[in-house]
This record gives sequence, structure tokens and C-alpha cells, in this order.
Amino acid sequence: MKFILEIFLTGLAILIVAQIIPGVVVNGYLTALIAGILLGVVNATIGLILRILTFPLNILTLGLISFIISVFMVLLVSHILNGFYVHGFFSAALFAIALALIKMLFHSLEKSR
Repeated sequence: MKFILEIFLTGLAILIVAQIIPGVVVNGYLTALIAGILLGVVNATIGLILRILTFPLNILTLGLISFIISVFMVLLVSHILNGFYVHGFFSAALFAIALALIKMLFHSLEKSR
């Protein structure tokens, strides 16, 4: 049940971020849900492999490489999914930051219940 709630909250977070960040377009809540699922799958597979391969460099850059990988995963999902469009690296970086912040807010509200 918690997993299903996480998916729905991620979809809601993506819709909110799309309204805030210029250059991000989401065509509806269903597209936002699918984008959230795809982001999770892509980060858990391709993103994980890239993080493992770049681990020493990630330590040297204090996690910056991990953030850049996350931004590229957002751009990858944008290219895969019709109805979810992120225009450029800067918009994807802002999207990744805002999505993480909103999901942190959702989790803090959930734990305070």
C-alpha cells in the first residue's frame, strides 16, 4: 500500500514541478504517473550502473556526478515518454532539484501524521 501511495505522490509532485519550472511540460496526471514510474525504473537500472561506474569520481566531486546522472535520467525519460517534455539540461536540473524538495516535503508531512 505504501508503494502505491509513493507512486501517486510522485505523480502529484511531477505535476506541481511542471507548473513551477519553465521548460517542463506534462500532459495530465496519468502522464505524470507514468513519468514517475519511468524515472524510478531508469534510476534503479541505468542510473545505478552509472553511479557504480563513476563512484570514485563521485567521491572526488562530493556527489555532483550523482546529481548530473539524475539530470540525464530526467532527460532520458523526457525523450522516451510522449507528453512529458523537459527542455534542456538547465530545466532538467531545476526539475530534479524541485522534485526532490517536493517529495521531501510530502515525506515529512506523511511522517508527521
